[in-house]
Amino acid sequence: MNWIILIIAGLFEVAFASCLGKAKATTGTEMYYWYIGFFISLTVSMLLLIKATETLPLGTAYAVWTGIGAVGTVLVGIFIFKEPAAFWRLFFLATLVGSIVGLKAVSH
Repeated sequence: MNWIILIIAGLFEVAFASCLGKAKATTGTEMYYWYIGFFISLTVSMLLLIKATETLPLGTAYAVWTGIGAVGTVLVGIFIFKEPAAFWRLFFLATLVGSIVGLKAVSH
């Protein structure tokens, strides 16, 4: 169950990074809504990470959490913010995914 909580926490990390990107791209009232989304997502992500680390090894949980956030944020950048999807960027993204899966596989 805590692995599921950790995955959800990682998805909220993607959300807070995405909100930060959208806030940077907007002005006025809309910008403040994105910052509110940022703070809510950040809070939920951290609380879920704390919950997940009650039973999961801290180092593994943190690495998986940041990995999900990094991979998800890169994908949001490519699909939402139209960032480049160059070969080497995708190659290293794939190695990051492999590392996350490996950490999960060797954790007890």
